[in-house]
Amino acid sequence: MDSSHEPNPQSSHSAARERINRTEVGRQGEAVASEYLSKHGFRILERNWRCRHGEIDLICEVDETLVFVEVRSRTNPSKFGTAIEAVTPRKCRQVRETASFYMKHHRQSERSIRFDVVAVTFLTGLEPELLHISNAF
Repeated sequence: MDSSHEPNPQSSHSAARERINRTEVGRQGEAVASEYLSKHGFRILERNWRCRHGEIDLICEVDETLVFVEVRSRTNPSKFGTAIEAVTPRKCRQVRETASFYMKHHRQSERSIRFDVVAVTFLTGLEPELLHISNAF
């Protein structure tokens, strides 16, 4: 039997591990971002709010402003680009559409809003690096 046609169990396991690692890095990044924002006076209203338009990582309130936060996390910025570089124009549009739906759904159309980005970089053996960009887009 020709073994070249058999699935490689190691490759499927490594792909599954990579997905789990990516998911875990995202969760950890959101936890770091939430803690940072809370310490800086933000009240976390929603985490991972979803609708048909997409998902918003964090929805917060600070100084009577509703803040929609996109969190990006990285472990190897030299290989995949920085966390900030991962916030594409397409992602900005999706977050805006999702935020608009959230505001209509929660009857918040009169509120002042803004869009922030929190980039978290995890480097081996070091504390996470965090960059918070207010009014990012």
